[in-house]
Amino acid sequence: MKILIIEDEQRNAKRLQNLLLEINPEINVVGILESVADSVEWFASNDEPDLILMDVRLADGLCFEIFSACTITAPVIFTTAYDEYAIRAFKVNSIDYLLKPIDKLELANALTKYKQISTQHQTGEMINNLVEIIKKPGTVFRSRFLIPIHDGYKTINVSDIVYIFSEFKVSNLVLENGDVQAITFTMDELEDQLDPSVFFRANRQHLISINSIKSIHNFFNGKLKVIINGQEEVEIFISREKSAMFKQWLDR
Repeated sequence: MKILIIEDEQRNAKRLQNLLLEINPEINVVGILESVADSVEWFASNDEPDLILMDVRLADGLCFEIFSACTITAPVIFTTAYDEYAIRAFKVNSIDYLLKPIDKLELANALTKYKQISTQHQTGEMINNLVEIIKKPGTVFRSRFLIPIHDGYKTINVSDIVYIFSEFKVSNLVLENGDVQAITFTMDELEDQLDPSVFFRANRQHLISINSIKSIHNFFNGKLKVIINGQEEVEIFISREKSAMFKQWLDR
């Protein structure tokens, strides 16, 4: 299998190459490219590989600029540290993606998934759909919830939510005034509906608002502990694997 890696950070590219060879020593990494410009030049003078592993954000722009300049029909697995619009588009189009730091098992599963793509036409069509979604000027996220109560309804503004937690498969909104409101949506549905620049999926049980964070502390084994304003007794933990993504989410 011939694989092309497009990744602007040398350390990440080398780690990805090593993981591929651990999974299958017969994999041939035909190149490691760092930029949109390098990629366009490479495709102009080389045959397409069997598979492309492509970072979303490169040193000189978004990787989707490559598709505007080149005709690419090879399957693509995207990698990203955190790109909210790309992740939503990947879900819609069933193109696989890997969040950094890349896990060996997830990479192996992605390689298996790529083999299930039946035709090059399908791959090209999915990528075109993906690019169109990324180019859309804006995504409308939920701003309020309509909650049925007794013989009527009430609304809860998303801006009043400090965090959301799941318990016994029920999602609960925790509000600034301390009220807790159960809702019918799953945590996955809420993650898709809420603005990812404001809400972060800390773990399977918690979504936290950036406006509600009081403090962040290093914890055992590379984890982070988050303390919420007005909810100091609540400790929300972020795994070592997800801590880099969380820091990047905060530092923007």
